[in-house]
Amino acid sequence: MKPFTLPRWRFINCCGHSWRHPAKPRPSEIAPDGGSRRDFLKTAAAGVAGLAALGSLPAKAGAQVRVFPPPPPAVSPIEGLIDFHNHCAPDVFGRAVDDDEMAQLYLARKMEAVVLKNHVALTADRAWLVRKHNPGIKAFGGITLNGAAGGLNPEAVQWMWRMQGGYGRVVWLPTFDADNHVKHFKDAPEGIKVVGADGKALPALREVAKICAQQKLVLCTGHASPTEVLAIVEAARDAGCDRIVATHAEFDVVNMTTEQMRRAAAMGAKLEIDAMGPLMGPQAHLAWMRHWRQVTYKESAAHIREVGAENFVLGTDLGQTGNPSQPDGYAMLVGGLVAEGITKEQIKIMGREVPGKLLMG
Repeated sequence: MKPFTLPRWRFINCCGHSWRHPAKPRPSEIAPDGGSRRDFLKTAAAGVAGLAALGSLPAKAGAQVRVFPPPPPAVSPIEGLIDFHNHCAPDVFGRAVDDDEMAQLYLARKMEAVVLKNHVALTADRAWLVRKHNPGIKAFGGITLNGAAGGLNPEAVQWMWRMQGGYGRVVWLPTFDADNHVKHFKDAPEGIKVVGADGKALPALREVAKICAQQKLVLCTGHASPTEVLAIVEAARDAGCDRIVATHAEFDVVNMTTEQMRRAAAMGAKLEIDAMGPLMGPQAHLAWMRHWRQVTYKESAAHIREVGAENFVLGTDLGQTGNPSQPDGYAMLVGGLVAEGITKEQIKIMGREVPGKLLMG
């Protein structure tokens, strides 16, 4: 009887290459470059040392490091807040979740309310359905005056606010069909104009603003240029509208300066900060977002300090396929601003008190 012997060890790496004892490696167990397991380990050790030098690992090569995500927060960082800018399916663009799925995600984080936005379709009716299917969250909708709605169409606004439930509370001026947008991105020679050659608001815009004043609707400036935003705010105030928001005022297509923000705020407008801002820029993980400049948390925090938290509203502008979920994005925004010195009280003002007065005051 032959004495029992342990089989020679065999090592298989993550790529599927295998090695035996280096004294007698089988042809199939030789690394593609002819090296043995010993050579492989030497190379691996060098790689570990290189990572350590870059700060990715502790300096002690081979030391095991245990890294975990942080534990769940004791209290939801977005509890009681309002997402003033949210996109869901069904849509003409890829959306990761539908209205009900989004509402359930937000309910789990104890959010107070959400505004549903769509570039081409009414959302006042969808807000009614979200409330019916998801008791506990306040959903609001509205209309965007792009080409699909007939542009600056007062009749479209009149029918929107009449929608059952009365949850159609927001009117967005043209976004991707706006004259400023198509010229900025060179999509078309011209788009839907909101101001004339004299820099003054067009009559149709003034009619829309009058309806917003009468029905206490929120008028959002869409993708207007900074000078157009100021003209819109002035015309809206002249029409008696006191609920005005400069849509993602920091984003590339609008890109208001601090002084322009101060001027808009002095006339009563609020300025929107969105969670998608820090995700954009040349390094963005989605190709279409690389055409927009990155808005850092540091930049937004500076605007809040210089203009005043009482002049801002928070939203996400999220929902796109491939982006973080709206609740995760909102939590990232809150965490990023707090890390830059914005207080929790200021977050409450921008995320709850200001949008709450706009929508429900």
